[in-house]
Amino acid sequence: MVMQSGTIRILGIDPGLRLTGFGVIEKIGEKITYIASGTIKTASGKKSKVEGEPEREELPARLKIILDGLFEVIDTYQPNQVAIEKVFVNVNPQSTLLLGQARGAAISAAVIRNLTVAEYTALQVKQAVVGNGHAQKEQVQEMVKRLLKLPAAPKPDSADALACAICHAHGGQGLGLMATAGFRVRGGRLVG
Repeated sequence: MVMQSGTIRILGIDPGLRLTGFGVIEKIGEKITYIASGTIKTASGKKSKVEGEPEREELPARLKIILDGLFEVIDTYQPNQVAIEKVFVNVNPQSTLLLGQARGAAISAAVIRNLTVAEYTALQVKQAVVGNGHAQKEQVQEMVKRLLKLPAAPKPDSADALACAICHAHGGQGLGLMATAGFRVRGGRLVG
């Protein structure tokens, strides 16, 4: 794929152990254009039984599916940069750890392909795309649809990935690198 000079192609990733959303956009000047989006599904059908735990998919196999799927996306769409959502601390610590491993597989795919990775909190992404850091999923889907001029709202995981890419495209390059030590977030904004 040949891109115009000054074009940035951004891969947004919404990591998840069952579904990892991806979205690819292009930025030329201030204009953003939709390229592709979808999900990587990790349901492999292989189950394991650990004493004291319910049956679950084999974690290493699921992480490999995420890694391989993102390699395919990167090789197909040739992004210049990657934007990924940061893990939030969940009520269930086990879920947070599993999500962190899925996120690690996604970051590894980008780094192995020598891509720069920027990280954003869900609050930063929603603030950049909707204007409200506490927006609902449906609001994010609708704004992604409008901003990218899509015929229909993308599915939630794809919409979140596209929103992450849009956040990065709209000046997010500075947001992800911004020093936030000594600040806290109130109403979706950093305050001292």
